[in-house]
Order: sequence, then C-alpha cells, then structure tokens
Amino acid sequence: MNHLLKYREKLNLTQQQLAEKAKLSVRTIQRIEVGQELKGHTLDALSQALEVSREQLLNGEDLEKKETNTQLIKLINLSSLLLLIVPLGSIILPLIIMYWKKEVNAITKQIVSLQILWTIAFPLIILAVVFLSNLFRINRQSVPLTMLLLLLVNVYIILRNTAELHKNQKLHIKLNFSII
Repeated sequence: MNHLLKYREKLNLTQQQLAEKAKLSVRTIQRIEVGQELKGHTLDALSQALEVSREQLLNGEDLEKKETNTQLIKLINLSSLLLLIVPLGSIILPLIIMYWKKEVNAITKQIVSLQILWTIAFPLIILAVVFLSNLFRINRQSVPLTMLLLLLVNVYIILRNTAELHKNQKLHIKLNFSII
C-alpha cells in the first residue's frame, strides 16, 4: 500500500492541488489513494511534487516521527499569548500560523485545542464567580482577581509547554482529546 494520502494531508493539499503540482489528473490521484499501485512516471512525479523520495512514498516512513520544526511549533504555542491583548487571539493567531506554514500535526492541534477549551472555560468560570459572589455577598473584587488568576494560569500553561517543547519536543500540559 502507498502512503500518498498521508503525505498529501501532511502538506495540507487537496487532490486537485496535488494533481496540478505533479502534472497528473485528479482521477489518477484518487485511484492511487484507494489502492492502485504506484509506479513509473506517476511515482516520480508524485515524489517530486511532495518533495519526498520514491522509497518514502512507497514505504511511508512514519510521518509523525519525521523531523518536526520545533522552533515553529514553539512560535505557534507562544503566539497564544496574544490573548492578553486580543480576546480570541489565543486561537486565531496560532491557527493562522499553523495553516500558513503547513505545520498541522498532533502537537499544534493540541495547542489550539487547549486554547479553545480555555476560551470556553474562562467566561464560564467568571460567570460562576459572579453568581457565587452575589449569592454569598462576597466582595466585588473577587471577579477581577479571578480574571487575573485565570490569565496567569493560561500564561503559565503556555510558557510551561514552550519549555517542554524546547526540552523534549512534546507538550507538558495537554488534553486527552483534540477539538480540531
């Protein structure tokens, strides 16, 4: 079995885009992805278009173990700090960088998923604090203090994950699932 689909998805290309890049028909790409044997001119054209060797395309070296751009992944993670200025910046900027640089992998998806979950949880926690402070007649300063504490926790998560990426090329704080 060939591994064309995995390489195409890794590069975030559509079948049409790959066909144009390899100067092949879309139907040829479709046939190969469903199991037709990859050989000859088609193998050469696709390996050149995907910038991989013929052997890699046929044998499908482990795509996740392929050298990842750790610096770019750290940049994607640190771009989440934009949340301090722009409310949805912790999601939007990492997504833009991730897709623009075609660094879509399990780690970058985890980074964005974590920020999506955090963006959803933040207002819910604030609403709970407002409700509880009204219910128990707690000082009004509890809401801004909670907001500050939550922002600091998110900054800690981002910085801790950046340090772990630098050291071990993995995330320290991550979800057991991916939202994207």
